Amino acid sequence: MSFRVNSNVTAMNALRNVTMTGLEQSKSINRLSTGLRINSAADDPAGLIISENFRAQIQSMGQAIRNNQDAINFAKTAEGALDEVNKLLRDARSLAIAAGNTATLDAAQIQANQSQLNSIVSSITRISQNTQFGQKKLLDGSAGVSGAVTNGASFSSIYMTGTFAGAALTTNAAITVAVTSAADKAVVASKAFAFGTTTMTAGSFTVNGTTFTTTAADTVNDVVTRINNSSTQTGVRAEFTAGGAITLTQVNYGASNRIDLSDANAVLLAAAGSVSDNGADATANVVIDTNGATAGGLVTVAFTGGRFGNGALTLTDADGNAITLTENGNAVASNLAGQITVGSSSFQIGANSGQTTALSLGNFAASQLGNGSVSGLNLSNIDLTSASGASDALKVIDQAIAEVARSRGAIGNFQRNVLESNVRSLGVAKENLAATESTIRDTDIADEMTTFTRWQILSQSGISVLAQANAAPQAVLSLLRG
Repeated sequence: MSFRVNSNVTAMNALRNVTMTGLEQSKSINRLSTGLRINSAADDPAGLIISENFRAQIQSMGQAIRNNQDAINFAKTAEGALDEVNKLLRDARSLAIAAGNTATLDAAQIQANQSQLNSIVSSITRISQNTQFGQKKLLDGSAGVSGAVTNGASFSSIYMTGTFAGAALTTNAAITVAVTSAADKAVVASKAFAFGTTTMTAGSFTVNGTTFTTTAADTVNDVVTRINNSSTQTGVRAEFTAGGAITLTQVNYGASNRIDLSDANAVLLAAAGSVSDNGADATANVVIDTNGATAGGLVTVAFTGGRFGNGALTLTDADGNAITLTENGNAVASNLAGQITVGSSSFQIGANSGQTTALSLGNFAASQLGNGSVSGLNLSNIDLTSASGASDALKVIDQAIAEVARSRGAIGNFQRNVLESNVRSLGVAKENLAATESTIRDTDIADEMTTFTRWQILSQSGISVLAQANAAPQAVLSLLRG
């Protein structure tokens, strides 16, 4: 070793090491006091970048979960209001059943039923206009997709769920319906008869479960009248042309509406036996311009005869959309049917762009319910003051009940299978993302305490060594004294 006074290299080396130890000890204290492994970008630049991205996602997922909760409350508000509409419709149906019992009701009782019905109709419209979530109206058509008929000669109603071809409708658009096959009614013909006054064979025959008995004095006209008088039970009407057959025709269109004629005594048929026939459902291709501009947005979906509303004249698709034809529109042709108006009912349910969903809530005013079941009638203009009016009112109310119930089902499906499911999956994703971010950003206290203890010991030993290094030049004094 050399002996110098001006430059104590050993002390300088010890000081440098003590200084570095102090810096590392300071960082360790900082990590222990904050609980964070990364307190500044200098601690781990790459880790900071990844951690900040994760933190943004975690915070956004928290907001998305709150968005889902708001959407659930939105759906519950709408469904609760429609539950009350269903209750009112059940009361209305009971009134229609009571009004049909004309043999026991006097004029005052009939008018009382009509007055109560008017009150129910008014309440349904009030609910549709006043139901709100905050300041946003839910059931007046402004919070979803609604379809309006513009061609009343061929179409009686358009019901849109808000989804078409599996995608949400987001733009106002026109609807074109190309009927590819018309609906048909079941028809059964008897043997030929010369005149309406021709007498029948004595015996009996059954039409759709209703038995008719004839005597040798009954004429063809008598039998036709009896069949027509029972059409509400059989769903069958009869017509006769002199020199031809008695033609039995189903009142309703569609494959589910049939005629079963059993004739063991050959009253109508040429020989004893039975004969049956089914109707046919209509089918159509429905075209909607999903971008509203007829440029690259045309989407075609096949609709088939449904069981919603007016049987086979109501065409439905897999998304629950329904378009009802009039009898005039029940022909192979392509016609502009109506217009879709899109309201605002979109929800941001995910933490990233494009992770949205929509709930379509239609217009549930009385004038919008029950359309298409009886020509010219809806819930707002039904009349219980006559037997025929009560019968027509029952058909309108039944369709209104089906429409409201189906909408409630769609809301329940949206709440349960979209929102509640999404909340659960977001919760799991947030938890795991937070765990991953924690491994990057947070301090492992046990590990850091081990490190801190090391730096603490090194700091103490370094200071001790530095003191000794500073004392080394004292040895030179002994040489000077000598």
